[in-house]
Amino acid sequence: MKLLKRFIDKDGHGHVVLRAEETEDLWHAYHIIAIGDTVTASSIRKIQKESATGSIDTDRVKVSVSITVAKVDFDPASETMRLSGPVAVENKFIKMGAFHTLDVELNKNFTVEKAEWDPIALDRIATACEPAHHADAAAIVMSEGLAHLCLLTQGMTIVKSKIETAIPRKRKSAISGHEKALHRFFDAVMQAILRHVDFTVVKVLAIASPGFTKDQFLAYLTAEALRQDIRPIIENKGKFILAHSSSGHKHALQEVLRDPTVAAKLEDTQAAGEVRALGEFYQMLKVEPDRAFYGFNHVKLAQERQAVQTLLLTDELFRAADIARRKQYLELVQAVKDGGGEVRLFSSMHPSGEQLQKLTGVAAILRFPMPDIEDEDEDQVSEEDPDEEEDDHDEASSEESDESLEI
Repeated sequence: MKLLKRFIDKDGHGHVVLRAEETEDLWHAYHIIAIGDTVTASSIRKIQKESATGSIDTDRVKVSVSITVAKVDFDPASETMRLSGPVAVENKFIKMGAFHTLDVELNKNFTVEKAEWDPIALDRIATACEPAHHADAAAIVMSEGLAHLCLLTQGMTIVKSKIETAIPRKRKSAISGHEKALHRFFDAVMQAILRHVDFTVVKVLAIASPGFTKDQFLAYLTAEALRQDIRPIIENKGKFILAHSSSGHKHALQEVLRDPTVAAKLEDTQAAGEVRALGEFYQMLKVEPDRAFYGFNHVKLAQERQAVQTLLLTDELFRAADIARRKQYLELVQAVKDGGGEVRLFSSMHPSGEQLQKLTGVAAILRFPMPDIEDEDEDQVSEEDPDEEEDDHDEASSEESDESLEI
């Protein structure tokens, strides 16, 4: 992401001009732009003109359009982001208030104006504009006949390829058929690696599976690379590491990221940091539940007593259409920081973020036990809980800690 211009006054009102240069930047833009913002970008409009003879001619005209954002759609697979809403600034081609859709595209400038820029949005701009952030890790979770090739960026996990191949059971009378199908499957996975993995950027590629499928695939990959002289694989074979997963489905990626060997290779990435922080929360929930709480009311009460050591939140919380609700979370984040606590913002497109979202999207590890939080009277907590609290924290302690081992 490139920050081309920034003007924000002391009251927080102002605008920035940005340019997305890769898919990761569109993901950041998705979280920077909120409902109610004014976004300006170039767009193509079809203009109809009536000629002197009465015939209608249609011209495509490039115009600069400003809209008040009413809806934001982002699809990482197709690398597209669309904004829709009423036109905020009239021009000779578009009337004020007319509904329009803008495409935020790679390598094209767009302007975002907010009535009040909050620290989370400004931090995300700073993060997005840091040139060191790239998709520097990849992973394959596989089982016989099924594989998912994923790229791990700072903000999201992108499934670049899903490979499915029917493989017959291994029987004495049909061993050759099983082996041929397995080799076809391995070849399809190898071709996906060659298409989607840029080894000039990727530092590590983890291959995970139940049983020995991963070992068989790595042996096949190495042999075929030597036989066909596939230089990208031969020259980067040191980047391949093996790990265990319970299946070939995407959710098994969480197990891969928790593997000590993989974690050591990814220790400098946000994905590994998220997994580590969430693992610490689940461990605390299991062994000392009075120091681990989730849900806005409980976490807010803990912060009022300066007890929050680590605050875990998903980025989806800051996309709430309710401005008052967003401000509650922003105030909570600022209060934790002011109190010397650590704030970890989880991407909703990483497996760890998806898991945290199941716990209302907000959780905290406390500095000291607070067994009386659940017994506090409702009016001592908060007038209105922006999220629905879980009914019983003690039951969740065992349920969620068990889930953390399964995912």
